Amino acid sequence: MPESSSAQRSVAERNDPELAEFRAGMVAAASDVDGVLEGLLPQPHGLHGRILEAMRYAVFAGGKRLRPFLVLNCSHLFGVERDCALRVAAAIEAVHTYSLVHDDLPCMDDDDLRRGRPTTHIAFDEATAVLTGDGLLTLAFGVLSAPETHPSPGVRCNLVSRLAQAAGSEGMVGGQMIDMEAGQSRFDFGQIVVLQRMKTGALFEFCCESAAILAQAGPEHAERLRSYARDIGLLFQITDDLVDALGSTESAGKKTGKDAEQGKATLVSILGVTGAKQQARRLADSAAALLEPYGEKANNLRHLTEFLLTRDA
Repeated sequence: MPESSSAQRSVAERNDPELAEFRAGMVAAASDVDGVLEGLLPQPHGLHGRILEAMRYAVFAGGKRLRPFLVLNCSHLFGVERDCALRVAAAIEAVHTYSLVHDDLPCMDDDDLRRGRPTTHIAFDEATAVLTGDGLLTLAFGVLSAPETHPSPGVRCNLVSRLAQAAGSEGMVGGQMIDMEAGQSRFDFGQIVVLQRMKTGALFEFCCESAAILAQAGPEHAERLRSYARDIGLLFQITDDLVDALGSTESAGKKTGKDAEQGKATLVSILGVTGAKQQARRLADSAAALLEPYGEKANNLRHLTEFLLTRDA
């Protein structure tokens, strides 16, 4: 994104106190989730201490904690106990971090930088990075299945089942497989949308749907939140592609220009920068409209659409 986007956000926040409150809420949510993760991730000890150190290195590398933010704010719509929502949020962040660790490996995207510091396989080694991802993925399912997450075994089983679908071969993993083929294929608009909805969107959908599962809300709520997540997920990916195309490594905290370098078709390369920004705006408006039944309780989720439109990292 152009460097002016940060300045634009500052001006917008001065003119809109709710937007400033939203950004403060993002920081607070990230801090709360980090506190839960701190308790869930063992301190390095024993002969296997290196893997515990690597897991903590990967998880506490920073980041906006956007997926946990979705869990917490969707849960707020239904008055879900915050401690329960925080555990689900922490589990999802563990899955997301595992995906980044594996995505950065030399056999995948071969990245040396993530969130402004060396990737896990650079800081440790490739084998340790593979095990780090494995450890974080299994940790997530252990968290979701624990009684502390929800008193109902049925709810916990539903959470485990839905996350398995979102993260597996018909979701995030399948999307990563398609993405690895992207450099050798000329994908059209529809194919890229499928790729992104699987690789990025599936986990976003679970983040939002998990709130309805925790609340044992009706199927209409689950479907409405999944629709919101589909819009948000594609909006996130378009803005991520814009960061890759227009941003700097310093501002993004990771190498930029990779898609063009690898010959990958993206929504930005197909629609152009102007067209991609217009599509992002349409998705933001569509996502916000889906939240109307929830009134003021959904304000943070509405503000998230504007935040994504102006992101530069």
